[in-house]
Amino acid sequence: MSASATLSQPAAPTPDLAAVKARQQATWAAGDYAVIGTTLQIIGERICEAVDLRAGERVLDVAAGNGNATLAAARRFTQVTSTDYVGELLERGRERAAAERLVVAFQSADAEALPFEDESFDVALSTLGVMFTPDQETAAAELIRVVRHGGRIGLANWTPEGFIGLVFKTIGRHLPPPAGLSSPALWGTEARLAELFPGQAVAATKQVFNFRYRSAAHMLEIFRTYYGPMNRAFAALDGAGAEALENDLLALIERMNRGGAGTLIVPSEYLEVVVTRR
Repeated sequence: MSASATLSQPAAPTPDLAAVKARQQATWAAGDYAVIGTTLQIIGERICEAVDLRAGERVLDVAAGNGNATLAAARRFTQVTSTDYVGELLERGRERAAAERLVVAFQSADAEALPFEDESFDVALSTLGVMFTPDQETAAAELIRVVRHGGRIGLANWTPEGFIGLVFKTIGRHLPPPAGLSSPALWGTEARLAELFPGQAVAATKQVFNFRYRSAAHMLEIFRTYYGPMNRAFAALDGAGAEALENDLLALIERMNRGGAGTLIVPSEYLEVVVTRR
């Protein structure tokens, strides 16, 4: 046997992206993400300030979820189109916009195949959304494609080292993700952003969002019930496996709590990103 044959490694498995996407769509439809999503509203406000939105600009919110960045942009009198591939989440955004009497266009859309012409928008936004697409390169290319030259792309992405990044690592130890997929948390690193947006001007700043709940048990109850990825993870495990995951997550939450014994304040790092299209 030759040395090259001895040292050769098996090819990395190629994931079935269509199947992965279908599972992800069902995952995000599970529970009711809006219960958690509305607590993250400040991130949407911050990203609109980071991209320096101007009244009248054409804005696309990609993987908008329950519409945090959508509503923040609409409050600044822009022309907003809010998109997601989970209809239940779009409906939550629609309800919120109606309650505030904000003018927003809602449209079902896949972040990897946006149904818009090239350079249709001045700004594209995505807060904690597009980072979860299975085909990261295609999703990034779509963001660039639909934004005009000189326009901006504003992103908020959880970092690998932050609390939510650690939550997904903890879940992954109990329920490994599909082989061959890149971690969503890589969108929270400058190195990966440089790969995803080659030739573009990328500015990234670390920010912190503070989760505030009554206790570790309260936070885990809310996430387990309403946060699709965690809801589905617990559903996939047997009794002993679910108990082990619960114990590990509670330990993580308690370790990161800076609120003391009487309440819960858990800081979670994310990367605030502004990409200017050249």
